[in-house]
Amino acid sequence: MTASQTSSGRVASLHIHGPKGGLPLTEVAQIRLIAGKGIQEDKRYFGRKSRSTGQPSRRQVTLIEREMIADHATTFGVEMIGAGDVRSNIETTGVDLLALVGHDVQVGEAIVHFYEPRTPCAKMDALIPGLREAMENGRQGVLAFVVQSGAVVVGDVIRPIEKPVTASTSR
Repeated sequence: MTASQTSSGRVASLHIHGPKGGLPLTEVAQIRLIAGKGIQEDKRYFGRKSRSTGQPSRRQVTLIEREMIADHATTFGVEMIGAGDVRSNIETTGVDLLALVGHDVQVGEAIVHFYEPRTPCAKMDALIPGLREAMENGRQGVLAFVVQSGAVVVGDVIRPIEKPVTASTSR
């Protein structure tokens, strides 16, 4: 499937990290994505640099589909997994994020580049024992870096960009 064949989706909810590690994410109505830096309101991760290169970290935004979260809830026999509980910055509906890895994607006013599937952490097992393993192999959304700054609000459209902004980004 190419980016142009992937339907657009919507931003379902937005979340930022608390001031200290391990705290639940805070749901917000709007975020501002800044090129090369990440989510302006997420003070723990905004502008983070790679330990190995000293360059801006590529891990600036995390996204996951609400449909995938619902599948995980069903698998484990729980009624639902709450918004923000799986620790993604942007939860989506109506779009296959994994199909867009390697592409530039417009999210609200911003453009991000999906560069790889997200790897689940131990906090997933703290939420539901066994959830971390269930999220392996592309079942926990994607990682992205910000290519073009812009605001993102709940309800915004998510759609692949036909002409890539980052045609040869090697970050």
